[in-house]
Amino acid sequence: MATTPNDPGVVTPESDGPSKSAAKKEAKRLEKEAKLAAKHLKQATNTPAGEKKAKADKEKKEQEPAFVNTTPKGEKKDMSQLMASGYNPIAVESAWYDWWEAQGFFKPQTTENGETKPEGVFVIPMPPPNVTGSLHIGHALTIAIQDCLIRWNRMLGKTTLFVPGFDHAGISTQSVVEKRLYKAEGKTRHDLGREVFLGKVMEWKNDYQARITDQLRRLGGSCDWDRVAFTMSPSLSTAVTETFCRLHEDGIIYRANRLVNWCVQLNTTLSNLEVDQKQLLGRTLLNVPGYDAKEKFEFGVITSFAYQIEGSDERIVVATTRPETMLGDTAIAVHQDDDRYKHLHGKFAIHPFLNRRLPIIVDEQVDKEFGTGAVKITPAHDPNDYEVGVRHGLDFINILNDDGTFNENAGEQFKGMKRFHARREVIKKLTDLGLFVETKDNSMQIPICSKSGDIIEPVLKPQWWVNCQPLAAEAIKRTRAGELSIGPKQSEADWYRWLENIQDWCISRQLWWGHRCPAYFVRIEGEDFDRNDGKNWVVGRTVEEATERAKILANGKNFTLEQDEDVLDTWFSSGLWPFSILGWPEKTVDFSQYYPASILETGWDILFFWVARMVLMGIYLTGQMPFSEVLCHAMIRDAHGRKMSKSLGNVIDPIDVIHGLPLEQLHQKLYEGNLDEKEILKAIAGQKKDFPKGIPECGTDGLRFALCAYSGGGISTWKFLRVEGYRKFCNKIFNATKFAMLKLDDSFSPETTAKPTGNESLVERWILHKLNVAATQINTQLQERNFMAATTSAHNFWLYELCDVYIEAMKPLTDASVPLQTRRSAQQTLYTCLDQGLRLLHPFMPFVTEELWQRLPRRPTDPTPSIMIASYPVNDPDFISSEEEKYFDLVMSAVRAARSLAASYNLQSNIQLFVHSQTGKEIDLFRSQTQAMITLIKGCSAVNVIEDVKALPAGCGSAVINSTTTVHVLVKGLVDLDAEIAKCDKKLVLARLNLEKIMKIISQPDYAETMPSVVQITNDEKVALLSFDRQI
Repeated sequence: MATTPNDPGVVTPESDGPSKSAAKKEAKRLEKEAKLAAKHLKQATNTPAGEKKAKADKEKKEQEPAFVNTTPKGEKKDMSQLMASGYNPIAVESAWYDWWEAQGFFKPQTTENGETKPEGVFVIPMPPPNVTGSLHIGHALTIAIQDCLIRWNRMLGKTTLFVPGFDHAGISTQSVVEKRLYKAEGKTRHDLGREVFLGKVMEWKNDYQARITDQLRRLGGSCDWDRVAFTMSPSLSTAVTETFCRLHEDGIIYRANRLVNWCVQLNTTLSNLEVDQKQLLGRTLLNVPGYDAKEKFEFGVITSFAYQIEGSDERIVVATTRPETMLGDTAIAVHQDDDRYKHLHGKFAIHPFLNRRLPIIVDEQVDKEFGTGAVKITPAHDPNDYEVGVRHGLDFINILNDDGTFNENAGEQFKGMKRFHARREVIKKLTDLGLFVETKDNSMQIPICSKSGDIIEPVLKPQWWVNCQPLAAEAIKRTRAGELSIGPKQSEADWYRWLENIQDWCISRQLWWGHRCPAYFVRIEGEDFDRNDGKNWVVGRTVEEATERAKILANGKNFTLEQDEDVLDTWFSSGLWPFSILGWPEKTVDFSQYYPASILETGWDILFFWVARMVLMGIYLTGQMPFSEVLCHAMIRDAHGRKMSKSLGNVIDPIDVIHGLPLEQLHQKLYEGNLDEKEILKAIAGQKKDFPKGIPECGTDGLRFALCAYSGGGISTWKFLRVEGYRKFCNKIFNATKFAMLKLDDSFSPETTAKPTGNESLVERWILHKLNVAATQINTQLQERNFMAATTSAHNFWLYELCDVYIEAMKPLTDASVPLQTRRSAQQTLYTCLDQGLRLLHPFMPFVTEELWQRLPRRPTDPTPSIMIASYPVNDPDFISSEEEKYFDLVMSAVRAARSLAASYNLQSNIQLFVHSQTGKEIDLFRSQTQAMITLIKGCSAVNVIEDVKALPAGCGSAVINSTTTVHVLVKGLVDLDAEIAKCDKKLVLARLNLEKIMKIISQPDYAETMPSVVQITNDEKVALLSFDRQI
């Protein structure tokens, strides 16, 4: 029998009928289904109504098909369709970005003759994300803040430019590609060769640049993509070469053989800023990259051992935290006033393992009270010893190979040994010779590579250096003169401290991926020159320029040019970012119009890595500060306060927050990186703890709003509940607008202007005033870069004033029974609030605001095609109604008090409210607002305004609004009166105690003279209120 795959009992034309066995199976299947159906029916009968509805809603949600964007790329979304039944962030956020870009809204808006607009210019150079990997939530914070500022200033009418770009990230990118190459093919970069390996890195770069671009677009970054930059593009590489040559020609860049921070694991030098200091309180066993994971080495101790004095039985004891470096010792230093060693001045100690005499020198920098007062000197492997070696002309003996093994200078018995194996072996052999003294705990810091976690080794290397002191002096001078502001303020003190203590910057890196140094060693035939110094080096913007300079150096002799194999520090090219992206060193139109930038917004952790270097370079090369403001945002940590790390599994991809991601897929993403199996298992455990149900779908708008609300200085912990909460806020905005538009019937047409007519009702004047307050606050807060406060102001207006109050209170005003003029006025006010309210939100929530704004009708004279280029609401004196605000706030105080009373008595329907006031003005006010109050108090059936308290029925619960007004809710017959009387007695006792406390303060003899007037007024109000509270 042939059957359909999903219905084994259906006979097809190919069969004559079911077989007996098949028929038997089918009968059993049908019987089973019947039993199951009966079971479900029984469960449905016994299920409470609420559970039935929740289950039905869940099933309905599960049945809803996934959204598919059918809008052709770059075309405007069709808004003629009915609004969706509910808010779907993926559907709402679809198509808009491509349309914005196609319409050219991301480009700088200029005047007809191409000049910037008179309203001003606002430029942000986007901090270029590294192409090492995808963006994380910290990058999303950066984009949310920066794009908020760009969109706000664009809506203020300014010419805005947001330049996107990417950083080649030399060390990090080369490292990740090398790891991937070895993991996939078991090969190193040396197996491939420089050109082939660089091709591999470029493939990686292209892949991740595309991924990051997609992330930036999905986050709503309104960047000008026609101006996208990359630090190793031809134009930016030209800027790097020009900078190196110019600084070398001016004597700012020089070559020297000096101590550098050497990372064995990455096989390159690092700047001081790329080295972390790990604090150890005493003996600590640590793993070191490049060694077996089971092998640990001892740190946090100080080892003492003795050197034999030449020609004597005497010994001199020295101490060190790095005993293996004794193989590079070239002297022992003592203080000239230390009586213990005066007889040894000018004598020698004998190295126990090498044929080397160590002079005993005197140096005033030696602390004779520390340890034994005798210090071993290793000039080639210690910064302090280096200075001693220079002062005394000592030998500088390098004992370390680049791969972390010891070279022939360490002696045959240690040659080829890895450095920390040598540490153990040195101690062992010193012990065998009877020279070992002791090992003691020692609180200390050890230098750690911030990229690899390796222990840094100070080694001598011939490198290119930047003399930073003159550049820093000018930066300090201009910052103090007010050319640059740094926020938050706590970062400013760090800025000055770092610049005042700046050291020269080593810009050479022993990598392949990066800008190769435009420096050439001139090898002159028949002559022998030292490559370590800069005497036989030339620089050139081109090989031809370098050749011409070499000819002068060679003075007619034959020569060859050998370009430096090293590349430049990534921060060297990044330091040129604000002006190189605009075409510098060429005098382009972009450079003349958009430099300097308005603001540089970034994390405070790279204030010195990057921001300071941009300032140093910008001032020196362009004569101007590269930006007038630096804004440092918070560092986001996970819910446990930990720094986000791939190995912890707490790194969050913003796209996963936007779209949501099940836990299983979250685990799977860990296998896409370079983590080993042990790290993956650790990360999976972390993910299970932090995201037990995976990451929920929150949408871009909810994510951006949450990030802006997080953006204070310092460190913020990441809590998904906040993001989910703002996703619900988006839902509230969507549903409120959908409902409100039902009030704007087909005959509705907005007035030409939003200006009030003067015929508005009290609640209309109140909401327009609140709208204006929100607009004023948000503009001020954004100007002050207080994004947390700005999001709060926007959120409060929409949620607590527009949605909770006006949209509810206007219902009676739009009833068919009221005069047409009243209805039209309420509709116009609603339209103004929706229109301007969405504009207020747009910089934070670009997608949902565009979606909803496009559904609103336009004013007759307004041809604006998109909310992103609509004018931003600002303070409008015509909207100010301070008296009306005060009156309706009083009404709302009564409403809230009535709600609270009803809730405390568990009253949900047929609520009888009585408002008693002692002033005619308030009585008239409440009588005019009874319909609004009934609407705003759920379950309220009547509001009675009474002048005489005797008219109040017996059995009411009461609440004081102010000294002249009280609200009462009838509870007689509805509640346990004895329990309520007990509550009132407690309130009465509390009121009496508070009154006595204040009266005691007021009765003090010097109260009137010493207490501030504002406190006295507040206390008088409290006395009046508490006295009234006791009376009722």
